[in-house]
Amino acid sequence: MHALDPLDLARELIRCPSVTPADGGAMAVLHRALEGLGFTCRAMPFGDIENLYARLGSGRPNLCFAGHTDVVPVGDAAAWTRPPFEAAIDDRMLSGRGAVDMKSAIAAFVAAVGQTVEHGPLPGSISLLITGDEEGLAEHGTKAVVAALAAEGEVIDHCVVGEPTSSATLGDMVKIGRRGSVGAVFTVEGVQGHVAYPHRAANPIPVLIALLSRLQARLLDTGYEAFQPSNLEITTIDVGNPATNVIPGKATARLNIRFNPGHTGAALVAWLEEEAAHASEGFSGKVTVETRINGEAFLTPPGAFTEVVSAAVGAVTGGAPELSTTGGTSDARFIRALCPVVEFGLVGTTMHQIDERVPVAEIHALTLIYRRLIEGYFARFG
Repeated sequence: MHALDPLDLARELIRCPSVTPADGGAMAVLHRALEGLGFTCRAMPFGDIENLYARLGSGRPNLCFAGHTDVVPVGDAAAWTRPPFEAAIDDRMLSGRGAVDMKSAIAAFVAAVGQTVEHGPLPGSISLLITGDEEGLAEHGTKAVVAALAAEGEVIDHCVVGEPTSSATLGDMVKIGRRGSVGAVFTVEGVQGHVAYPHRAANPIPVLIALLSRLQARLLDTGYEAFQPSNLEITTIDVGNPATNVIPGKATARLNIRFNPGHTGAALVAWLEEEAAHASEGFSGKVTVETRINGEAFLTPPGAFTEVVSAAVGAVTGGAPELSTTGGTSDARFIRALCPVVEFGLVGTTMHQIDERVPVAEIHALTLIYRRLIEGYFARFG
């Protein structure tokens, strides 16, 4: 067993061009690092996605760290100050795709485990659930691994997801829940015709406009415990009609609903389907809707677990983090089926951007926070 330098490991991971669904060698890097610390590593591929579940120890409680090695595309590589997979350090800043989201957090947690176990065995287990499909459709990543682990009876007692949750300064925010997400595509099929002869056509546009107006007119709610109000956003309306004198034959619209625990994905889908059926009434064409539940809303109520996380943050930063449910979805939405889960990691200001970067000092500070978290967790639950 040997301790690891989080900066060295972060740079090694960043040098792996793991743009979803490519692995780029990232899982092999983690396998070596974790096996060197005594972990039992298990590759869990699904589809074309590489996933890893590693565990140190066999007892309970089992504290899990979850994260992803896949990254979003680099965009215009020529616009980067340094090559996006070089993992360069300039002016005490580590740059590269994945530096913030979220290879540095993975490296920090692995290093924190190494520093902790140097002082003796833990009264329980530590595990890592690492996926290569968080930035993609997320069908063959954490979702599939969680289902497989649950079927096998694997017990995870609590989980920390290393997403870049800090807002302005390291440690100012911990995510204790997320809103759910439902996506929908409405398609109105009419009959194309000449604008001078509307009786020979069935214009889909007024039908679609009326449908969308009804959807937006509904107040979903005014908020929920620790959550902001749910919202429905129309993201695109498409007709594809280049002519000025033609009634189009089809019109489509996409929307997304971000909802708090006052709703379920299934109930919102049922509502959307009812509205599509209502829009069809009296229309000679057809109105259909395709829906996708991307994740359910969840909340880890403040309590012993969140206190351990907050105490670890405060011990290093001197401040108390805000316990928040804002932001988009993450793989925590799948893990919450196994155990209580919170998210905590670096400042997310530059994630997904050109010249994604993180101060080297913050990688070391995050490592210390994770170490304090591990120690505090086993002192409380071990």
